[in-house]
Amino acid sequence: MKLHVTARRTLTPEIEEFTLTPVDGQQLPPAEPGSHISITTPSGAHRYYSLVYSGDNLSAYTVAIKKEPNSRGGSKSMHEQATVSTVLDVETSDNEFPLGPKHDALLIGGGIGITPIYSMAQRLKAEGRKFRVVYLARSYEKAAYADELQELCGDAITIHYSEGDSSNAFDFWDLLMTPTQEHIYCCGPTSLMEEVKGGTGHWPDGRVHFEEFMPVEIIRDGDTEFTVELAKSGETITVPADHTILEALRANGHDFSSSCETGTCGTCKCKYTEGEVDHRDLALMDDEKSDTIMLCVSRAKGDRLVLDI
Repeated sequence: MKLHVTARRTLTPEIEEFTLTPVDGQQLPPAEPGSHISITTPSGAHRYYSLVYSGDNLSAYTVAIKKEPNSRGGSKSMHEQATVSTVLDVETSDNEFPLGPKHDALLIGGGIGITPIYSMAQRLKAEGRKFRVVYLARSYEKAAYADELQELCGDAITIHYSEGDSSNAFDFWDLLMTPTQEHIYCCGPTSLMEEVKGGTGHWPDGRVHFEEFMPVEIIRDGDTEFTVELAKSGETITVPADHTILEALRANGHDFSSSCETGTCGTCKCKYTEGEVDHRDLALMDDEKSDTIMLCVSRAKGDRLVLDI
């Protein structure tokens, strides 16, 4: 779909809200709580962003995007280049973090992970269902939607600010010690989700749900530059230490299909004929790894790979 930016709003010094509406004026597909969309950012990178609002408004999608300090072009280009009237390619995606029906809910959000949690809280409130929210942020100034959530949830929300002090971290023990009839929905940084996973091991199966868009560490300390050769043309392309093969291909004029760009969907798989691969994806079967690579996350172990393209 072609959507254009019709409004921008600064939520925090690091987080910007974007309202996107169809260029052709057509209605958008319905979006349930927990849904996300894939945006081709101005840099050409494809990124997933949770929808902030769900419901009956089919005229616009709203996302909140944090400008990541080590952005390789996705969030940075949205903040710096996606001005009002900018047209973006947007794809809807399956909801991998759906809010189940009928049951009570404990919603836990940290940082920018509050966006799908906010969407769920709106739906639960509208349906008159019982729910609680725990929102963890570094400070009030960095807590997107804190006032809106406080107004929506009232006494049902706990907002905890760490103020950057590790000794002031939220204590989950009393919250998670005794399983309840609630389902838990959690989204946020890896450290938060690991803590919630560790504290809910004794909860019944299927009662705890997580959303994470970055299941693998794409760029790692110690990564080095290498080259890829395109077998069919003989062209050699340098892949910098802080970029992926997919990004290097695009920078050199090659438009290669992709979707998630987090190593999970399998869209950008490619055959290779020479070299050793550092496989970082979660999509390939073991028997595929001897001749197939996921261009969005995996790298060469040595200084050269030959791709069968």
